[in-house]
Amino acid sequence: MVSVRRLAAALFTALTVAPAAYAWGPLGHSVVAELAQRHLSPAARAEVEHLLALDHTKSLADIASWPDEIRNDPKQQELWKETRTLHYVNFRDPSCKYVPPRDCKDGQCVVEAIPRYVAILGDRSQPDAARLEALKFVVHFIGDLHQPLHAGYRDDAGGNAYQVQFQGQGSNLHRVWDSGLLGTRGLDWKSYAKRLDAEGVAPLPQPIAPLDQPVAQWAEESCQITRDIYPAGHKIDQAYIDTELPVADSRLREAGRRLAEVLNLALQNG
Repeated sequence: MVSVRRLAAALFTALTVAPAAYAWGPLGHSVVAELAQRHLSPAARAEVEHLLALDHTKSLADIASWPDEIRNDPKQQELWKETRTLHYVNFRDPSCKYVPPRDCKDGQCVVEAIPRYVAILGDRSQPDAARLEALKFVVHFIGDLHQPLHAGYRDDAGGNAYQVQFQGQGSNLHRVWDSGLLGTRGLDWKSYAKRLDAEGVAPLPQPIAPLDQPVAQWAEESCQITRDIYPAGHKIDQAYIDTELPVADSRLREAGRRLAEVLNLALQNG
């Protein structure tokens, strides 16, 4: 079993009020999952395949959006209600400093959920079904946390209440970042992941002192990005796309690298 403390220490060595909403959309979540799967260690790959076999699949991309999809599954409504607040974290001001008692009361946010599910995933004494469910949440939540508007500080429901014009139609900023920006590339998830992976290992931001857990840093990074992504005049034009699409791509690459490192650590032999 991998402890939260051990996870945090190893990752730092390696890395030197919104409703639960879809993040990245199926395209983005699949890209993050595929990027991670391409960089799994042999031990992690074998264990991932063992767990995914319960769902008759071998691809992390196939289960990456499951924590969103249960929202519309009548049989999963209890689980949806239990986990819907775990897809995001609310900061309180543009300083973007994570204060757990204030920003994640009772551990009910994505920052605290990720280590909890990683611990279940890495515990070989847990039933495979529980570990598979944990894998699904880990893959999804790490993707969520790298979508900037899942860690915002404005009182606009993570950009859902911020109306914009995009490609000649009304939309909102959250939806644009979920799928609109990525969709402008015109690629399916496999081609998108291949394109990003061809750029090499994703460079990661420097650790933010004095944080003592990497997941909190990922949240602060996203929050800081939201300072600059609100468009002037509520209009998403080509200049905005040219500026922000590379930012979205970077977050996908960072999420994929970090997800691979988390899985490699949690699923190492022994």
